[in-house]
Amino acid sequence: MPDNFVLDQNYPNPFNPTTTIRYALPQQENVRLEVYDVLGRRLDVLVDAVVPAGWHIVTMDGSDIASGTYFYVLSAGSYQHVRPFLLAK
Repeated sequence: MPDNFVLDQNYPNPFNPTTTIRYALPQQENVRLEVYDVLGRRLDVLVDAVVPAGWHIVTMDGSDIASGTYFYVLSAGSYQHVRPFLLAK
């Protein structure tokens, strides 16, 4: 069981068209994992649920968005972390 919150860098990065995002929770939390463009517009919500403690993997499909830099944001309880990722078609 993880001791603290973790948001790993997606793999692969850059990606085309899918990528995997892995995160860890030390306890059960209400989790939101969202994707934003560089202008701050939310493009997708990958997770919006109460998630048990442990490691979790989410796959994102970027088939319907243009090449470019995007950001994914994990919010769980009071924890929030942002990471950039690159879609290269």
